[in-house]
Amino acid sequence: MGVDALLFRKTIVAGSGLVYWAGVLIQARRVRKQIGRSPNMTPRGTKEHVLWFGWMLVIAAWVGQPFFVGKNVWAVRLCPLLGHMAVMILGFALVVAGYVGTLWCYVIMGGEWRIGVNAKEKNALVTTGPFARVRHPIYALQVVMLAGALCLLPTACSLVLLAFHLTCVWLKAADEEAYLIATHGESYRAHIGRTGRLFPKLQPPA
Repeated sequence: MGVDALLFRKTIVAGSGLVYWAGVLIQARRVRKQIGRSPNMTPRGTKEHVLWFGWMLVIAAWVGQPFFVGKNVWAVRLCPLLGHMAVMILGFALVVAGYVGTLWCYVIMGGEWRIGVNAKEKNALVTTGPFARVRHPIYALQVVMLAGALCLLPTACSLVLLAFHLTCVWLKAADEEAYLIATHGESYRAHIGRTGRLFPKLQPPA
């Protein structure tokens, strides 16, 4: 892998992490102004505290790993195809598509967007746009972006980061679904029947 190509890959990975999480803070500020209170930016309970700590690790690895990657990426040595231009383009496309999709989700959610769960709060059920097929598209798109980062920097750290983050969002999604079932009852159960948690549900042939 050439030095210029590696620099481009590292810049995209670190930059995408910074842009994504800066965007989360901007979105939180926007929603706070809209609803007049914090969009649950403080974790509640042991489970949320543990998951938030996990996300801090994800952010640190996402943004920080590129500064420590040498030009001889181990996975490229094992499989030279991973250093091919096509894989770099795929990674870049996944990162961009993941973030554009996230912005779409922000627009669809509007003032219903939240970070954490507050059992005392009842938010409207969002089932349009990407939410019509996937219950947690923002988490799914985070996974897409980290898959793009893995294509751009095929390292052991990138692979572990993707697997770890997927575990975190799966647990977070389950926690949010328990709240939504308690809040919306059969309406949300019906939505579960039509959608996948992180990926669209395969519909049986008619």
